[in-house]
Amino acid sequence: MEKISTFRVLKDIKNGEYRVVLTPDEVAELTGDGTQVYVAKGAGYKAGFDDEDYAKAGALITETNEEIWKKCDFVAKVKEIEPSEYDLIREGQMIFCCIHPAAHPEEVSVLLDKKVIAITAEDSHRYGSPNCEAAGKAGAFMGLWAMMSNHGGSGKFANGVGPSEPVRAIVCGAGTVGRAAVDTLYRMGAHVMVSDVYQPALDALKEKYPDIETMAAGKAALEEKMPDADLLLNCVRWPKDATDYMITRQMVASMRRGSVICDISNDYGCIETFRETTHDDPIYTEEGVIHYCVNNIPGAIAGSTSVAYAKALIGHFRSIINDGLAEACVKNGYLRRSLTCYKGYLTHEETSGIQERPWIRPEEILGIADRELDPAPAATTTRSENYYQK
Repeated sequence: MEKISTFRVLKDIKNGEYRVVLTPDEVAELTGDGTQVYVAKGAGYKAGFDDEDYAKAGALITETNEEIWKKCDFVAKVKEIEPSEYDLIREGQMIFCCIHPAAHPEEVSVLLDKKVIAITAEDSHRYGSPNCEAAGKAGAFMGLWAMMSNHGGSGKFANGVGPSEPVRAIVCGAGTVGRAAVDTLYRMGAHVMVSDVYQPALDALKEKYPDIETMAAGKAALEEKMPDADLLLNCVRWPKDATDYMITRQMVASMRRGSVICDISNDYGCIETFRETTHDDPIYTEEGVIHYCVNNIPGAIAGSTSVAYAKALIGHFRSIINDGLAEACVKNGYLRRSLTCYKGYLTHEETSGIQERPWIRPEEILGIADRELDPAPAATTTRSENYYQK
């Protein structure tokens, strides 16, 4: 296996995205291994890291992203590839970012057509992505922000003022995102109700936060609680092939005027009144209810999130660079399951199932199926037997 000698950090260009995939600390680790690291000018500026910081860590600063796309065989960024970047992709490049492939068929088509090696970062985390924790914490804060009177909300404060009651908040989902949201709301003094399909997750939250309420997941429980709620946070990863809504327009209309829905998971098909927003224009009103539906909420706390995210990913980068992709995927099943495209072949099961494309298992196309592989659960419940015909 020929060692990868260069690694390049792109500046994220998505609207409202201020995170950077590596901080100077991780760049120093890579350069210490003997890897030449290139960083796009201003890549970490909005997260609090200057070009001089990266240069001191041993990186070379490039003027533009275009230079990086043109010259480097291994590039990384935080968010998905923007349409303006499609023509910059070169055949055989390795790309590591949050592709969200099942939800982005056009992006997948480009990656397949370009015959690149693409790895979707969001599926590569063994213990959950720091972005999920960031989304839950910041999402709870943004939901309370949207409730302020100057934004059209009811003007209620998290823990109340004087004799006024605290905000009544419903958190749908007790996974990493939901737990982080509960933590923020609880610490700010809101009255918190949590729903989930997994009772042990609710029990664990109740043990940690004795004053919260827990309830079973499902429309019936939500229909009962939503009319009295001031804030609803959706932290459920709704199946992309679902044919029904978790929260219908009628359920939204049952909430009081000036209440808030913050869709942290940002999934079309989960809430009937959902539409994606940006940091520049984050809220809209449907059925008298304020909706906050920004799809890159963690970008608003780029400093903290970039530090945590870079620490979570540096192990993957070092392993791929020093051991080669195949060996890295032998050692880490979570990295293996996140392989999305390999030189013109789809290798991501959920994307195959949702988009009805044929796929091949990563271990097969990498030639490691007969090796003793680090195990990892499937990233989602979506399954596909639509394999490429031999």
